[in-house]
Amino acid sequence: MMDRTGWQFTDDRGQVSTALRRPARVVAYVQAGATLWDYGIRPLGIFGSDHDGEAPDPAKTGALPLDSVHYLGAGSALDVDTLLGTGPDLVVAVSYGGGHVYGIAPETAKRLEEHLPVVVIDVGQTRTLTGIGDRFAELARALGADEPAGADELAAARRRLRAVAERGEHPRVLALSPAGQESAHLARPRMWPELRVLAEHGVDLVEPAEGPGANWSTVGWAEAAALGADVVLTDVRSNATPVERLADNAAWAALTRDAHVVAWNPEPVCGPRAHARFLTLVADALEAARRT
Repeated sequence: MMDRTGWQFTDDRGQVSTALRRPARVVAYVQAGATLWDYGIRPLGIFGSDHDGEAPDPAKTGALPLDSVHYLGAGSALDVDTLLGTGPDLVVAVSYGGGHVYGIAPETAKRLEEHLPVVVIDVGQTRTLTGIGDRFAELARALGADEPAGADELAAARRRLRAVAERGEHPRVLALSPAGQESAHLARPRMWPELRVLAEHGVDLVEPAEGPGANWSTVGWAEAAALGADVVLTDVRSNATPVERLADNAAWAALTRDAHVVAWNPEPVCGPRAHARFLTLVADALEAARRT
């Protein structure tokens, strides 16, 4: 927001970032940058986490114009001087709780805050996907954006998903991240905002057995296949094993033989249009599962 003293925004740590004028040169964590783009804010640059590499992960970048938005590095390889050398006036990061900046080392975050404002948005389990989107919308408005397009599209996608999910038999949906030829990380749905929103709309999500792992339950592929899912949401980030490499894996073949595979990004773009596209993909898969 702007007032007589300049620009300010209170982030999800409760910290107030201030500037003499509205920031116009924003550097953001890739998920935040892709979401801000959906809300009408063009970031100057983006950075990744230790899961990322020397190039941006296309699963995370959404509709960002990567030919004009600089990729500045990732995680421990992120060079603060390089980032500051682009001349940003605001950094937007994300957190999964506790106010900890995700994806970069604490000393890196501290050094950044010594030079310019850092806004942190919580994208963790304490907030719904809609709530996360609302917070990014607040930030985008504070940065000068208009109300985002896509609200009607999202409302229609929600209505369709609920109608499909509640019709007749309930196909079982399993979310996972491939972890090589021997194992898979099964998502615990309650820990992921984009999975909880599916449950809220009546989708039957497979819940892994209790055990170690707050967000994931790591099991062998045979155990995953035994769950008998009708729809498999598969992590397509660059740190997950590409499904093409599982072509000769008998258990993966058994899991997906009669199931519909849907690309899933556990670090989703949180704008209304991206949210609507995800709900639509799941609704399409549920309808296809009923026809087979």
